[in-house]
Amino acid sequence: MLNIEEIKEIIPHRYPFLFIDKVSIEEIGVKGIGYKNVTINEPFFQGHFPNIPVMPGVIIVESMAQVGAVILLSDEKYKGKTPYFAGINKVRFKRKVVPGDTLRMEVVLTRVRGSVGIGEGKAYVGDELACEGEFLFAIE
Repeated sequence: MLNIEEIKEIIPHRYPFLFIDKVSIEEIGVKGIGYKNVTINEPFFQGHFPNIPVMPGVIIVESMAQVGAVILLSDEKYKGKTPYFAGINKVRFKRKVVPGDTLRMEVVLTRVRGSVGIGEGKAYVGDELACEGEFLFAIE
């Protein structure tokens, strides 16, 4: 299980735009599980929404993509590279994510060829699906 310091050695994201706390690489370059402990101290809760804090859906998608980046960049052939969003498809939000929740993100990189790839992610709170979707990325 990679901790936050080990994650920061792999991906370039930093506070306030680092949205994962731990990652377990299940298969290098292919799949892993990431975790985010959602707290009221997250900067986005100041405006989304005052008195009704809900984690923005786009941040959930970004969190899954960051897990995907850790999975990808754990592969020696991509070490030091940077993955960028190229698109998102079939994203669905199934439940709100609020302070106190632990987000568990299961991500599989289904296709990586050259400088492009596709990943699929599912984010859960407990056993309840919160979000799922597909993301496309470019690697530089």
